[in-house]
This record gives sequence, structure tokens and C-alpha cells, in this order.
Amino acid sequence: MKTRRWIKGLALACAALTPVSPALAETVRVFAAASLQGPLDAVAEDWDAEVVISYGGSGAIARQVSQGAPADVVILANVAWSDWLVDGGHVMATPRALLSNSLVVIGPDGAAPLPNATAATLLGRLTGGRLAMGQHMSVPAGIYAHAWLTQSGAWGDLSPHLAETENVRAALALVAREETPLGIVYASDAAASDDVSVLWDIPKDSHPAILYPGLALTPFGADFLDHLATRTDVFVAAGFSLP
Repeated sequence: MKTRRWIKGLALACAALTPVSPALAETVRVFAAASLQGPLDAVAEDWDAEVVISYGGSGAIARQVSQGAPADVVILANVAWSDWLVDGGHVMATPRALLSNSLVVIGPDGAAPLPNATAATLLGRLTGGRLAMGQHMSVPAGIYAHAWLTQSGAWGDLSPHLAETENVRAALALVAREETPLGIVYASDAAASDDVSVLWDIPKDSHPAILYPGLALTPFGADFLDHLATRTDVFVAAGFSLP
């Protein structure tokens, strides 16, 4: 017993004498909006320690974190969910507005552009099919799409013809596989797939500004956000924009 205690004490003493960089101290656990998949993976590869990223819808991520899911960094696609986490005392610092985006209407690769995305033209292109988009009550891309459809007066006509998904990449996949004739996704999502075409650029003034707040839950998470802020060029090349 004494020998084991001596070895443990020696190990602790050596650890105390050896400086450890915060970035190298442990795995960084990142919860991120699904639309960030691709460029965020590339940025994580430049980090000096292991990065484990879990992608999903922002609403689902926020609820998981509020219930104690282990994370160092949370990057959402909606300020409302970010504010909800702040108000609940789940973050250690003020959120950072990292990125922005825009919405587009997409169809399968090669589909003809829409001259104007109105209720009539959208319904005409659906031909009995459905319009894929994120869930309009919880998924940010769906929340923004709902705001645009409401502002344009098309929500009442289109709402019975929706295929609502748990995240924006699932909506993209439905169109890419030609399971739905139309979808509403971020411009960065459309740029990430060779199997869809952009049919209409949704005006940015027809919905709330699309912002991606980054929230640090631990000091390791704050270090990773510092790193991410130096690599915004990777996201811009993938179709994102800066706030």
C-alpha cells in the first residue's frame, strides 16, 4: 500500500512540474450545426489535439447541452438557441458571432431555375411532391425558411406540402436523392453537393439574419474557438460569409 501511494505521489509531482498547453491537455468535444460539416472538419484537422465533433440540428444540440451532455464548444446556426443556453447558465463566456449564410431553393442536379419563387411557382414545380426543409419550429434553416414563406405569403399554401427534417443536411439529402423535387437549404449546403442545383436565391431581407454563434463551455473550448476564428477563410471558400 505504501509503495502504491509513493508511486502515485511521484506521478502527481512530475505532472505538476511538466507544463501542459491547454490546447494539448485533452480531447476537445464540439457540438455543431449540421450545416458546418465539411469545413469544420477541415479546420479541426489543424488543431493540435484530438477534436470530436457531433453534428445535428441546433435545437436538439441546445437541449442536449442543457441536460448535461459533455461538450467544450457549441456552434449553432441560430441566435435564439444560443441566447437560450446563455440564459440557462450553460456557457462560460459571451457567444461569438462567427459566420453567416444565406438561403436558397434547390432542386435535383440539372433542374431548371425558378423565374420567381412564389406559392404558385413552387406548387407548380412540386407536381404533387413535397418541399424539403428543416423543422420550422426548431431547426434554424427551417425557422428561416418559415419566416421567408410567411413574409412572401406562401406559407398557407405550402405548409401542407412539406417534408420537414431534423437538420438541414437531411433536407439536402432528400433533394439530392430526388425523393423530393424541391428543398430549402443554406447556400453552403448547396455548394457542398454535386447532386443539386440552386433554383432561386432567397432574399436576405425576407427573414432574420443567419448567424452562427460559437459558445465556449470550458477553457479548452475557448481555445478552440480562438483557432476557428483564424480560419474563417475555409468557411468562406465553402459558401459561408462573415457576419
